[in-house]
Amino acid sequence: MIQSTQPIHVYRGKYIESTHDVHIAVVSAKGELIAYYGDPVRQTFARSSMKPFQALPVVESGAMEAYNLTEQELSLFCASHIGEPIHRASVMDVLKKINLPEDKLQCGTHIPRHKESYEALIKAGGALTPVYSNCSGKHAGMLAGVVQQGMDVVTYRELDHPYQQQIIDDIAYISCYEREKIMTSVDGCGLPVHRMPLYRTALMFARLAAPEQWGDGSHDKKAALARVRDAMTAYPEMVAGTEQFDTDLMQAFGGRIVAKGGAEAVHCFGDKETGIGVALKVADGNPRATTVASMEVLQQLGIGNESIWAQLEDYHHVPVKNMREEKIGEVTPAFKLNHI
Repeated sequence: MIQSTQPIHVYRGKYIESTHDVHIAVVSAKGELIAYYGDPVRQTFARSSMKPFQALPVVESGAMEAYNLTEQELSLFCASHIGEPIHRASVMDVLKKINLPEDKLQCGTHIPRHKESYEALIKAGGALTPVYSNCSGKHAGMLAGVVQQGMDVVTYRELDHPYQQQIIDDIAYISCYEREKIMTSVDGCGLPVHRMPLYRTALMFARLAAPEQWGDGSHDKKAALARVRDAMTAYPEMVAGTEQFDTDLMQAFGGRIVAKGGAEAVHCFGDKETGIGVALKVADGNPRATTVASMEVLQQLGIGNESIWAQLEDYHHVPVKNMREEKIGEVTPAFKLNHI
């Protein structure tokens, strides 16, 4: 099943300058592998693509109702946001509702991808704080679930913390993958990150997108998945931000697609209408190839239409620009899915 060709091409002018290999798994609503490219069972850390499932205990614990958390905030709990004012303000609102200060966030900090916010911070003489982290929403949501259940706040990001164990329980149940086979390490924000076959992650996104098509799933689990999906698709601007692929993709599809990318060039999405789930990993970890691969998969599967695909064209054939912002090449797909 493993192919060695390089399916993503980077052109400078009319010449191929670089290539990227990619592994793709496409899973039906019934849990069957229906198409693939490369190695669909490649052991892969899903990284931030796992965030929708890491947010499930917030819903299942009753924290949403206990603290009057909104669906917009639930979308933020699934986010890798760029640090726009709406993202930072929402994180602070959640912390206020659960009566915790910002320094309880253990996500660390970094320069936000939202350039205007960083420039404003510099001009004001301010300092980067945890709220600017692209994972601050995920951490705020976890703290809400932890506080609601009376768990220890100080150690919430440790693997043996009961909240992190709840997340692993959810992942194992939804993916139908043996719990003891789920390997873990540490993500960029200090939380556990989960490693499993790409096919299993695709299955999780199939069930996130269309839990009602999951025949033998528990009612409560399906309801929690549907709530997370609906929050993400109703408030896609919270999941990423302005001119970001996940946000633009979900907006263009008008609620049909639920999507979440992850570091090291992972991207996953599910289709609400067909129940199909997709997980992909660019082998060398270069994120410039992820949107190209995802858009090509959507088109090859016939998900969407010409109008939607046109809106997202710059994610499908990504312009390569010089420092004068002139297009001098592009990143393009060069693969065909293998259908089973």
